[in-house]
Amino acid sequence: MARRRQSGLDLIAALPWPMGVAAGLIGYWVIRYGIGIYLSSVGGQMLQGLAHGLSAGAFVPMAWLWLGACWLAAFVSFRRRMTRQRLLATQRNLDDLRALSWQQFEQLVGEAFRRQGYAVEETGQGGADGGIDLILRRGGRTELVQCKQWRNRQVSVAVVREMWGLLAHHNAAGIKIVCIGAFTKDATTFAAGKAIELIHGERLLELVTASQRKASEQPTASAAPDLAPASMPSCPSCGQPMVARKNKNTGQAFLGCVSFPRCRGTRPS
Repeated sequence: MARRRQSGLDLIAALPWPMGVAAGLIGYWVIRYGIGIYLSSVGGQMLQGLAHGLSAGAFVPMAWLWLGACWLAAFVSFRRRMTRQRLLATQRNLDDLRALSWQQFEQLVGEAFRRQGYAVEETGQGGADGGIDLILRRGGRTELVQCKQWRNRQVSVAVVREMWGLLAHHNAAGIKIVCIGAFTKDATTFAAGKAIELIHGERLLELVTASQRKASEQPTASAAPDLAPASMPSCPSCGQPMVARKNKNTGQAFLGCVSFPRCRGTRPS
């Protein structure tokens, strides 16, 4: 699917909203004052005349237009952030995940990864039919994400192969494919031993739950550290949160890393 061409307003709205506010203020000063100051310092009769016109306010409407556009984009960014946070906070089970539209599903996945410390770029390239939906960056690593909000279909090996083919093209370190349901046996076999993380519905719910817990613990710890409840320990291998799991063979409970199978760190329960 061809990537939708983004306008300047779209690009600013994709940034954190404080950056949009700052871009508006900086751009206003540059247009209103900076260009005139620069031209007056260069010299030349024509440039001096142009600088005089600018200092008289010739670019004032353009400066205000830039400021208003940037602040509008910052407001859009702020609203999107609030929407994503509410979306993540209201997910309780797999039925909640299945009830989401594909756009909401992508927003949820992106917000869950943000809570894990990733910088998330929503590409607008995927859509309902496939493609790269998110680009994750953390610690110098870039990972590609595809979201499959298929309620009644398993994700096939063809989807995994397609994403694997994009890895080298985008110079990425790994890929993640997130779905509500499950992956076929062939898809799981193909992903084994490669920089591919297959995240099924239950695994995604664990990730969402860990993100919710992390968000709820932060204000509690800052407001009353002596009364804060004990949080889950961090993974000894990668430092990510851990969740309660049970060994399917022995029935023994233990703590496993939320990044499984990419990270296989464990602790006793």
